[in-house]
Amino acid sequence: MKKVLHNLVKSFATQSDKDSLKGEDLEAIAAEQQKHFSYEVLSAATAAFHQNKKLGEGGFGPVYKGRLEDGREIAVKRLSRGSKQGAREFMNEAKLLARVQHRNVVSLLGYCTRGDLDKLLVYEFVTNDSLDKHLFCGK
Repeated sequence: MKKVLHNLVKSFATQSDKDSLKGEDLEAIAAEQQKHFSYEVLSAATAAFHQNKKLGEGGFGPVYKGRLEDGREIAVKRLSRGSKQGAREFMNEAKLLARVQHRNVVSLLGYCTRGDLDKLLVYEFVTNDSLDKHLFCGK
């Protein structure tokens, strides 16, 4: 899955995009896209990232289900501190998904950073199983 995302990023990125990405930080991207969530909002939506809200875990880290005050259901990917995916990969995923809109791709609603401690991606919640189950178990 990481390879697929990497190839998508490469195919969408032009040299100027690559150059500008080096100087951008996630807060600037969030402000530009107007998709910044506060940590407090996401913590409240997921009951402080309670274990009962955990949907699963991947290479990025755990994913939690939440509900915003406006009633929207969300899925929050939280970069684990021991993750092999670093800040650059996090920013690449956030930037790419903020631009991609397709009926077969879950929409990125926003992101959140809290110092060097927490990096979170906020997606619309979709009730179907994960992509890997459809690709590898559905045959």
